[in-house]
Amino acid sequence: MGGPRIGVLALQGAFRAHIDALTAAGADAFEVRTPDALDGVDGLVLPGGESTTMSMLLESSGLFEPVDALVAAGTPVLGTCAGMILLAAEVLDGRPDQRSFGAIDLHVRRNGYGRQVDSFEVDLAVDGLDSPFHAVFIRAPLVEAAGPGVEVLARHDGHPVLARQGHVTVAAFHPELSGDGRLHARFLQEVA
Repeated sequence: MGGPRIGVLALQGAFRAHIDALTAAGADAFEVRTPDALDGVDGLVLPGGESTTMSMLLESSGLFEPVDALVAAGTPVLGTCAGMILLAAEVLDGRPDQRSFGAIDLHVRRNGYGRQVDSFEVDLAVDGLDSPFHAVFIRAPLVEAAGPGVEVLARHDGHPVLARQGHVTVAAFHPELSGDGRLHARFLQEVA
């Protein structure tokens, strides 16, 4: 493939749907399970899943420090649902041993929209898109505070649900489950 090389963290969670969406948008997308898989990536996706489990798996796989180094070096990163939690500056209601990358100035509450049975779908007005984006929320994190450097791209009930700060973009929902590839395509534009 000739598109940007996008690694998708594949330790747990909804990584396959991200790979499919990124590939459809023109990327060379692939699974990341080990540190050497990060060699030469142009961008990285941290998918949904269970954030405390993903945090532990990042540690046990030896991926936490290499991912942290990529994020710190300015590699474009997209985090969705649990990925948003992993990238946030502060995680409320997390486990005491849960680590995050602190890459975006957000304070997020795990499962802030409720449990699995409280999952929902809604059409969102997203800055830069000419029509609503159908968003799928599953045990989604709730943003309780956003720092002054954070650009909020979409809100639901007054809370940020899509945001960007520098090279880091996060969504409280699952764009990979919507059937709408516009947010993945937008991420690839940021990578280029």
